[in-house]
Amino acid sequence: MKNNTFFELEGVVINTMPNATFKVKLKNGNIINAYISGKIRKNFIKIMIGDNVKILISEYNSNIGRIIHRL
Repeated sequence: MKNNTFFELEGVVINTMPNATFKVKLKNGNIINAYISGKIRKNFIKIMIGDNVKILISEYNSNIGRIIHRL
């Protein structure tokens, strides 16, 4: 059985990049790369610079996150 541990953090989108990836500045000051989750892509939710987002980050790779919710 897998034991995946994820951290759920909030941040602000500061830059858009190709292939639906974004640079996000977290509340603690770190800047990470983030991609959008499947449900956001499926429902055509637009994410723009300045949007507050909720991100899942794995404990194994803290440089990449998945955007799961636009606040």
